[in-house]
Amino acid sequence: MSDAEQPHMVIVRERGGNVAAIPRGGFRRAEHDALAEQMLRHAGFVDDHSPLTRQYRLDRDMGREHENRQATSAAWMLTAAGFRVDLDPTLDTDRLTTPSDPGGWRILGQQLLRLTDRLNGAKSPAEAANTTEHVLDPVDGVLVRLSEFFEAAVDQAREPGTDEGWQLADRFETAATTLFALGEGLDGVTTELRALGENEPTTAPALEFQEAACAQSPSLTGRAVAPSPATPTAQATSASLDQRRTR
Repeated sequence: MSDAEQPHMVIVRERGGNVAAIPRGGFRRAEHDALAEQMLRHAGFVDDHSPLTRQYRLDRDMGREHENRQATSAAWMLTAAGFRVDLDPTLDTDRLTTPSDPGGWRILGQQLLRLTDRLNGAKSPAEAANTTEHVLDPVDGVLVRLSEFFEAAVDQAREPGTDEGWQLADRFETAATTLFALGEGLDGVTTELRALGENEPTTAPALEFQEAACAQSPSLTGRAVAPSPATPTAQATSASLDQRRTR
């Protein structure tokens, strides 16, 4: 790792359970020291220097959840100020975890999972189209980047020059070609998806909508409203998504 990539601050939970913020290179200048200390103290860190080391720690007995939030807050503030921060993954409250990845190490998979949640929560075709563009953009989308990833894997597999390596390279090359073709086959679908919402009927004014909702509200009319059963397709889709997330 080059000097330009070295973290300025490492925030970690030590063996004894304390959360420590340990300065690295880049905090030599006084103005950096003052700014970093101000942010750390705002997040609840106190001085914990010794004759041989210089570091900060959170007050003890804050509870792990609170300590994690404070450590994440400190990392956010320092990062926003231009400092490079290495935050212990076990302290990162923004890190998404799954039963198959309890440590939250599969960061890119987490981002795609969030993107899937965002697509599931889209309120309009336009909003859904904006989300699909992250995957289908022909230049910077997930599919084209995955294709490039497997192309790089082809080179790595061929590097040793063995028969096994060349066989593995063929499989990687097939994956790259398939992904590229998939992207080409889906070219323009985000535009088509967005167009689905152009002819939607105009919604009623807010007041009229509120009055209509009140008129149909079971709590106001005294009527019991049975929940609509999910269609078999919706049930299957939901079960499939849940199964994939627990792998």
